[in-house]
Amino acid sequence: MSKTTRATQMLSKAGIAFTTVTYDYDPNADRIGLQAAEAISEAPHLVLKTLMAELDGKPVCVIVPSDREVSMKKLAAAFGGKSASIMKPADAERATGYHVGGISPFGQKKQVPTAMEAEAMAHAHVYMNGGQRGLQVRHSPQDAQAALKAIIAPLVAD
Repeated sequence: MSKTTRATQMLSKAGIAFTTVTYDYDPNADRIGLQAAEAISEAPHLVLKTLMAELDGKPVCVIVPSDREVSMKKLAAAFGGKSASIMKPADAERATGYHVGGISPFGQKKQVPTAMEAEAMAHAHVYMNGGQRGLQVRHSPQDAQAALKAIIAPLVAD
């Protein structure tokens, strides 16, 4: 497995300090983010999942802890939109240039508006997908927010 992806290249170019962690990706896992957290022996709230959604028909990227679910109402409110829904896997792959299970918020084919769960900002470090299945990058959430120009908001369902 290569540890150099569009995601890691973007992080390097942005001058963000990060480390990579590889693990055995399970394509049959019910919840990919939780499987990644278990595989790298980290708490699920530190392993953030990247989801692609549509907000009023336009693509957006959403980053939340792997053990939580996104509230579509909160997501729409964070961007000042009316309605949001999770993007179909094939559409997410086309939009990002990554395969489901390996979608990173970094280095997508076209950068789209991004929102990060506010709770993630309280941690010294978090993990996000590194641009391929079985690869996580560890970095500060503040660096990620800056690199992605992400909105910070409460996004998870109660």
